[in-house]
Amino acid sequence: MKFNIKDKKLAPEGNKRIDWAGSKMPVLRVIQRRYKKEKPLRNCCIGCCLHVTTETANLMRTLKIGGARVFLTASNPLSTQDDVAAALAMDGIGVFARNGESRKEYYKNMAQVLKNKPQVLIDDGADLISTVHKRKIKGVLGGTEETTTGVVRLKQMERDKVLQFPIIAVNDSLTKHLFDNRYGTGQSTIDGILRATNILISGSNFVVAGYGWCGRGLAMRAKGMGAQVIVTEVDPVKALEARMDGYTVLPMIDAAKIGDVFITVTGDISVIRKEHMLKMKNGAIIGNSGHFDVEIDKSGLKNITRKKRAIRNFCEEYTLKNGKKIYLLAQGRLVNLAAAEGHPAMVMDMSFANQALAVEYILNNPKFENRVYNLPLKLDEKIASLKLKSMGIKIDKLTPEQKQYLASWEIGT
Repeated sequence: MKFNIKDKKLAPEGNKRIDWAGSKMPVLRVIQRRYKKEKPLRNCCIGCCLHVTTETANLMRTLKIGGARVFLTASNPLSTQDDVAAALAMDGIGVFARNGESRKEYYKNMAQVLKNKPQVLIDDGADLISTVHKRKIKGVLGGTEETTTGVVRLKQMERDKVLQFPIIAVNDSLTKHLFDNRYGTGQSTIDGILRATNILISGSNFVVAGYGWCGRGLAMRAKGMGAQVIVTEVDPVKALEARMDGYTVLPMIDAAKIGDVFITVTGDISVIRKEHMLKMKNGAIIGNSGHFDVEIDKSGLKNITRKKRAIRNFCEEYTLKNGKKIYLLAQGRLVNLAAAEGHPAMVMDMSFANQALAVEYILNNPKFENRVYNLPLKLDEKIASLKLKSMGIKIDKLTPEQKQYLASWEIGT
């Protein structure tokens, strides 16, 4: 199996970390046991563009156990864990990923995955799927998408009638976005901020740009650590929800004047611009936990900067022309994956269970139209039930009388 990794000697350390994460992923282990017996992915080639982490490694091993040939490239140049890449490569999975790779190498590695003519694609951000469309590569049966940003792109492709194969929006599964986006992003983003800065969150003015599920989770965690949370939004419903949840809601230009820490989680471009940065306090910290490094206007920051220096790992100091200093985390890339290790395995357990079942669902349903679909609710409920069981939690069941009542319209007051 061909691969492009930093150093295969890192494999032993990677294996230990993958095994640790796997011990915290009981739902995926249940799927692995069934896949080992049934081999439902036999003779299928799967091309993946995901964060190369210990949690992803357990998904890759699950797909391989199911009988698939698996090829993996990184969905973010700074999130790759080189020891994990090495361990997977030594395990017979085609890995093309190095931490810190250039944009040119990023797409070169993606091309290496596509050379293997995958039938199913697993994507995080839709770069792999969009590349297949741009290069007019044939033979793909379908794909899955892990993140909100990617789903937005793919739904636009569907609206533009350019989507060439069906997509399962794994991100939109309840057991994905209600947990991974909220609890995973909330915890891992705080983790990344602390590793990059070692600041005290308590007592700070913590600005969260965007109040989707990721923003909700981040605001909740920052509040739990004692921060005064400020939310910025463009959606009036989400802004109202943030206020009802107890947060201050302001336009970014006003939040800029009082914020100590600013984190973007919107999925959109230029959320923090130079006019905002010029208003910020001396010592303000800015970072991003959205998928692409476009939410902070880095070119605008460069234009108003007199000098910059790397002051800590994943933390750059910018001295602005007005004399103030602001600090950019992880080059504006995903701070939770660049400066930390990403989401905990316990929550990625459900996300990657969704991914494994989505691949199987595509292979078992060849008559899909070229649209973006959700996984059936029954699979969502199955994953939730398995997770509850692994946590030792039991819940009630409907009685026959209750089932009859819910199925009837005749019974009223």
